[in-house]
This record gives sequence, structure tokens and C-alpha cells, in this order.
Amino acid sequence: MKNTKRVFALVGVLLLLCIPVLLVIGAFTASRDSAALFKASIFCAIVVPIMVYAYMLIYRLIKKNNKEQIDSKQINKKDDQGGIDNQ
Repeated sequence: MKNTKRVFALVGVLLLLCIPVLLVIGAFTASRDSAALFKASIFCAIVVPIMVYAYMLIYRLIKKNNKEQIDSKQINKKDDQGGIDNQ
């Protein structure tokens, strides 16, 4: 799991480092598509970090809910076996 997180983090860092490079290339090239590429690069510079943060937040919430469900199932299982008395 740690290696997977490291790989995704490395890919994210590389993407974030490529965005300014694309901005510079788009600014210095004089083609008819350079304005559109520049706008797309700025859009990516804003949206990519927001999306990464949102994915991380959702992952934490889902992981937390799964852990709570597993814990409640274990408690209910112990109650059925007579291990814990809630009275």
C-alpha cells in the first residue's frame, strides 16, 4: 500500500511540475493554438490540485466509514456470542 501511494504521489508531482513547463512553452510559441494551450494549462494548474485534494478527502471518508462498519460488526458479533453485555 505504501508503494502504491508513493507511485501516485510521484505521478502527481510530475504532473504538477509539467504544468508550468507547458505554460512557458505555450507563452513563447507563436501558433494559432497557443492561446488555447495557455488557457488549458492554467485550467489544469488550478483544477488538478483541487481534484487531488478532493480524491484524498473522499478516500479518507470512505476508509473511516468502512472501519466503523467493521468495528460495529465485530461488536455485534461479540454481543451475539455473549462476550459483551451492554446492559
